[in-house]
Amino acid sequence: MALLGRQNQLTVVREARPGVFLDGGPLGEILMPRKYVPDGTAPGDVVWAFVYRDSEDRPVATTETPLAMVGDFAVLRVLSAMPSIGAFLDWGLAKDLLLPRREQSASVREGDLVAVRIAVDEKSGRIIASARLNRWLNETRPSYRSEQPVRLLVTGETPLGYNAVVENAHWGLLYHAELASPLQLGDVLNGFVRTVRPDGKIDLSLDRAGFGRIKPLTGQILDALDKAGGQLPFHDKTSPEDIRAAFGVSKKAFKQALGALYRKKQILLTDGGIERIGKR
Repeated sequence: MALLGRQNQLTVVREARPGVFLDGGPLGEILMPRKYVPDGTAPGDVVWAFVYRDSEDRPVATTETPLAMVGDFAVLRVLSAMPSIGAFLDWGLAKDLLLPRREQSASVREGDLVAVRIAVDEKSGRIIASARLNRWLNETRPSYRSEQPVRLLVTGETPLGYNAVVENAHWGLLYHAELASPLQLGDVLNGFVRTVRPDGKIDLSLDRAGFGRIKPLTGQILDALDKAGGQLPFHDKTSPEDIRAAFGVSKKAFKQALGALYRKKQILLTDGGIERIGKR
């Protein structure tokens, strides 16, 4: 059975001049246009296909992968805006994605980035985007434990920090005071749960707290030193962005780990960076 707005494994029923037709179950036969059909495909073969509706509301299949599927939250760029209808978003397919006016939380303009949830409209059966995120997020208090790793999508900035969708299901907040550098709308990050508040919202961090953060990071630094021949060009003046790119942590966490290694006499701090002492 084909699911609209998702990737499916579908059987080729027959070939035709415009492409091949796939068995879509209740959706009937679904055309995959010729330009998307893998070479050598024949009736009876099973292909991976993303199913959506074309401009005439007919189910159509493609081997292209959109930037987000039904049920996903994503940050997409506005290609055009029509106040009477809504906005059209780039989601990586030939047919743009409609963000209806009724589903906008604020007016948008061409070139804007907007955080949305992809859904199937109950009335029309079409795939649409909705910027009314609260409608789609789970308000039940989640059972995350402290320090649990989670996947985050940054959806906006507030005076306190950055709002993020946690594991495609809950609201979370990354505080400005705990970040080494600014984040960007649409960033997809690995983070950690600090606390779950009574209202169900989650306080987040990009680093583990305390010793639980430092212990694995010291091993990571020593491994990197060994692979680099015993020296690395990281020091107090290294930018937070370079440190996060190399080790995935804030500059503060990195400096704490260096301090732990220095006290254990496992590294030297030099003008050019850090140097390994001995070998594990």
